[in-house]
Amino acid sequence: MIASARIQFLKERIARFNDQQAYKELFVAFFPPLLKFAMGFTRGRQPAEEIVSDVFISIWEKRSRLEHISSLKLYLYTTTRNKSLNYLSRENRVLLTDLSELPVELGNLPLDPERMMITAEMKKMIREVIDRLPARCRLIFKLVKEDELKYREVAELLKISPKTVEAQMTIALKRIGEAVKFDINKTVSATTGKK
Repeated sequence: MIASARIQFLKERIARFNDQQAYKELFVAFFPPLLKFAMGFTRGRQPAEEIVSDVFISIWEKRSRLEHISSLKLYLYTTTRNKSLNYLSRENRVLLTDLSELPVELGNLPLDPERMMITAEMKKMIREVIDRLPARCRLIFKLVKEDELKYREVAELLKISPKTVEAQMTIALKRIGEAVKFDINKTVSATTGKK
């Protein structure tokens, strides 16, 4: 996912200079995760694509007011949620589940040295644990770890308290830790012993 400082830079470029390259970069970075998020509501790719496209059209149309938005990432997710709910309302569909019941498809987590140490088998074990998490816990984990939203932003988006987000993340990380039984001290000593 794109860094917060870069999002801020793009937001300023779009708002102040009508920078189409900055807008394109923002679109490329956020279209895929917002599409997955919208598909959780619509259960279909085509309406979700239209919703996310509408979100970005709205961003461009309102570009002069973007600087007044404190968190563009949260704004994008909230607007996608609202447009998805409006779509369901227009289609006379009833939202049978709350946000915590949305299907979550975790993409590849960004690679850093810690994550590179995880073997394919460990990745499979982690994926299985994540898939078995309760729906709300799985959605919160995805929004925090993959979409890199802050706890406060996830709480605002899902209309729950930040403490609930924290508790759900604790549950998710505890279950992953129990399943993997990953001990960094053993891993470090094993890799240094191979030199």
